[in-house]
Amino acid sequence: MDEKFPIPTTLRPIAYVRPVATSDLPDEIREQLPGVTRVYAIHHEEGEQLALVTDRTMAFVMARQNDYEPVSVH
Repeated sequence: MDEKFPIPTTLRPIAYVRPVATSDLPDEIREQLPGVTRVYAIHHEEGEQLALVTDRTMAFVMARQNDYEPVSVH
């Protein structure tokens, strides 16, 4: 069988969403997150960090609102 399947593509750049332990963050950021143990980082496809949010769903929403196509990184 030699059928080709179309690969879905998007015109929007990719944003990677990954969990980050707050213990890995600088002190000045941890001080702003009392009681939070995990945040979600949103990264540009070239690796630049764009934002940190406390909720995974909000990370995906924020990426889409800023014309990125979010994907999860584990």
